[in-house]
Amino acid sequence: MNNETKNREESGEQTAENQEKLAELIKAVHHNGLTALKMHFDDVEGQVMHQKDYGPVFIYQVKDPSNNVYACGFFLGELIAKFQSGNDPSLWMSSFFVELMKTEGGRALPKPPAGEDEAKALIDKVIVPQCITALHDEFAPEKVHAGLQMHEEHGPVFEAGFPEIKDGNNVCAVPLHLLFTHLLLNRDPSELLLQGMYNIREEHSIN
Repeated sequence: MNNETKNREESGEQTAENQEKLAELIKAVHHNGLTALKMHFDDVEGQVMHQKDYGPVFIYQVKDPSNNVYACGFFLGELIAKFQSGNDPSLWMSSFFVELMKTEGGRALPKPPAGEDEAKALIDKVIVPQCITALHDEFAPEKVHAGLQMHEEHGPVFEAGFPEIKDGNNVCAVPLHLLFTHLLLNRDPSELLLQGMYNIREEHSIN
């Protein structure tokens, strides 16, 4: 057996081992998510989907006493971070469903847009206005710069920043497709931008 063959075999074994570890991790995170939500809701179901750009996405469904269905999706990385944070992840996860349940009659995941026109309408009429409003409301009366920009590496991004901050980083940018994915998981896209803006304030020691 030459070195190349041996290396290929070892590489194959490593890949298989890594895939097995990932499968175990996904299974554990999925189970932990169900357990966390069952602390707050009686009827909980979950499934794992693979998203091309973001890897495993965990979709959980909760039914209210009237049997209305509410669904919300979470990313693997954020769930692992919450489960390892030492805080109560069940409160964080359940908060999304409490918010969704303000809509009477249930709220399933939105249908993905059928084509470019529908996608553009969602961006122009839902995502962009929603994000701009959330940013201005959150940081009023402070001036906030917010809108779409084109990034060399990431393509279209939503950019937000504080024009008053002159030294150092004063802008955060989130790829538009990530905001889009959040919307399709029944998550508020603006939460990513708000978090980014709070991080900027923290960097500059602004309360």
